Amino acid sequence: MKETGKFNKKVVIGLVVLIAVAAILAGIYYVFAAKPVAGAKSITLEVVDNKGESTSYKVDTDAEYLREAMEEAEGLEFTGSESEYGMMVESVNGTVADYNEDGAYWGFFVNGDYCANGIDSQPVFDGDAFQIVYTVSVVE
Repeated sequence: MKETGKFNKKVVIGLVVLIAVAAILAGIYYVFAAKPVAGAKSITLEVVDNKGESTSYKVDTDAEYLREAMEEAEGLEFTGSESEYGMMVESVNGTVADYNEDGAYWGFFVNGDYCANGIDSQPVFDGDAFQIVYTVSVVE
């Protein structure tokens, strides 16, 4: 009987020590763990309107996709309609592009290349340079 009591006492002491070590390690992790940095990615957005005038926005963001980054750009306003493919941008900074009226649309470019995805699925990486360009398609 005495041996069982000693065994239980050792188990309880072991558990208390284990809990204390876990608490100390958790505290160390909390103090020294990397803290999130607001705006870990730095990108630029340039809007070229129907008059060829350019407006640039520098955005520090944690956004995964372009739409989120556009929403964070101070002073940039855009509207559109939702579709099964995501948002179809119809106006930027008050300028409407109506394809049915005159073949105009908003073209999106990343680092000089046409975006392969819509704004809801276009990835954003640190250093990216996006252009949003009022474009009129050539109708033959």
